[in-house]
Amino acid sequence: MGALRGLPLSTARKRADQLLEENGLGEWAKKPIRTLSKGMAQTVQLLGTLVHEPRMIVLDEPFSGLDPINQGKLERLIRSRAADGVTIIFSTHVIAHAERLCEQIAIIAGGKVAFNGRVDEARECLRPIVRLRTRERDGPWRSALPPSAREEGGDWIFELPQSGPEPLLKALIDGGAGIETLAIERPGLHEAFVAIAGDAAARAMAVEPENVQ
Repeated sequence: MGALRGLPLSTARKRADQLLEENGLGEWAKKPIRTLSKGMAQTVQLLGTLVHEPRMIVLDEPFSGLDPINQGKLERLIRSRAADGVTIIFSTHVIAHAERLCEQIAIIAGGKVAFNGRVDEARECLRPIVRLRTRERDGPWRSALPPSAREEGGDWIFELPQSGPEPLLKALIDGGAGIETLAIERPGLHEAFVAIAGDAAARAMAVEPENVQ
C-alpha cells in the first residue's frame, strides 16, 4: 500500500515493519490477514493508510467492533499522529471518543450540520447541572428548587438557575436545608449531542411540507 502511494518498495516495507512492531503486531507480519482477529485486522488496515505518512487522514467509524484494548491502542495512534501535526477527520457514533479526541466537532442531524465548533462550545449549549443532597427532606428551602428538579437516589438534580450558585446556596442555607453535598457539573458531550440533535429534529418536523395534497 505504501508503494501504491509513491514510496519506494524497500522504504514501504521498512515503515510497515516499524508500524507493525510499534503496535504489537510484529510477530504477525508474515501471517495471512484471515488469521487475525477483527481488532488486529482493523489495526493493520489503518496502518496501511498511515505507512506513507499522509498529512490528512479520514476515518469512517474507526472504533466499530474493537474491544476496549484495541480501542485504546487506536486512540493512542490517533493522538500520536495529531501531535505530529496531522489533520485527522473521523466519524463516530461513540460520543466518548469524540469528547476525548476531538478539538473540533460537527454534529449532523437529519442530514444537516446542527452544530460546528469546539467540544466545550457544544457543552456550553446546556446549563450546568446541580446535584444536591440535604439532611432535611422538606422545609422553606424547597422553594429554592426549580419546578423541573427531580429526586434521584436521594439527590435533587436540576439545572443551575440563571442567577448562579450564590443565591441558590443562600436560599438553601437560610431555608434550613442542611446541605450534605452539592456539586455543579457541566453536561458532557453526550447530553449536548442529544439536546442539539433533538432540537434540530424538532425544528425539521415543525416545517410544514410544501404542496401537501
